[in-house]
Amino acid sequence: MREIADGLAAWRAAGVAFAVATVIRTWRSAPRQPGATMAVSADGEVLGSVSGGCVEGAVYELCREAIETGKARTEIYGVSDDDAFGVGLTCGGTIEVMVQPEVTLTGTDEVLAAITDGRPVATASAGDAQLVVWPDRVAGSLGDPDLDRAVAQQAAGMLALGATGAIHLGTHGEQRRDDVSVFVQSYVPPPRMIVFGAIDYAAAVARIGRFLGYHVTVCDARAVFATRKRFPDADDLVVQWPHRYLESTTIDERTVLCVLTHDPKFDVPLLEVALRTPAHYIGAMGSRRTHADRLRRLREAGVDEAALARLSSPIGLDLGARTPEETAVAIAAEIIAQSWGGSGRPLTDLDAPIHHT
Repeated sequence: MREIADGLAAWRAAGVAFAVATVIRTWRSAPRQPGATMAVSADGEVLGSVSGGCVEGAVYELCREAIETGKARTEIYGVSDDDAFGVGLTCGGTIEVMVQPEVTLTGTDEVLAAITDGRPVATASAGDAQLVVWPDRVAGSLGDPDLDRAVAQQAAGMLALGATGAIHLGTHGEQRRDDVSVFVQSYVPPPRMIVFGAIDYAAAVARIGRFLGYHVTVCDARAVFATRKRFPDADDLVVQWPHRYLESTTIDERTVLCVLTHDPKFDVPLLEVALRTPAHYIGAMGSRRTHADRLRRLREAGVDEAALARLSSPIGLDLGARTPEETAVAIAAEIIAQSWGGSGRPLTDLDAPIHHT
């Protein structure tokens, strides 16, 4: 719901009723994953998507019905010979969609504000009831205090991991039972992308990083280059020696580090620090000769082979990129492939599932 939060907040402010449809389960080659959302207002306006177009018309009607009845419901959409080009999924997958009218949601304004501000919150929904789980409190109810406690405990753990999915419990929260299915959707601050080196390639990487949903920071020791005019798409601009900034900021398992400084006096001390962090991806720009020299310097600095194996250098996939924009696409493609276990090869050459888990 992050991508439609601003639109929902605008509807709330204008007093416009709406319903939200959320993908809660998928099978085979489903176009959108659990958590994908679409909303329909009482005026007929649509935000977001649950299937990339395959079943939007049918879900639209469900949302309009939910607004009128005030009742939540779920529906499963698959593919069949009769409806594949009507309300079915032409890709051959199956999705389960939960539709919730606004009146069944808990603390909507506060939840939307948290999502927009990047503060962690999770929603746990079952039928017409919803529980909202914050790091320090719980709001709402699923109708049974014991069930609420059990769901809140599991949802808090999922929120800490940024995980979204269904949990199954007994009607009073009993473990290892599946009388009640509760869909938990976690909203955590966006992952960070830190781009080191205020060069033209960095501007393109910052732009595509923002597009992919990262909170983008550009860092360079030279104030004359790290300017808002040159980097309008960066969320933060930092003028500091790169390794010193990296030592002073928070890095977690979702953080992406793109080292584009292309200068040993910046690269080597920066990568010494970077390779000690839990960052998800660490890439460094440079030719193969530059990479070999960089590895030699890092080994001399005491960086071990296991740490060096984490370094993606030269940065990016082999797309034949030339321009800064093309290079940014190659870098983004490598980050995505590493995140989801993609091979980086053309799909037409493969006989494997398109969507990796």
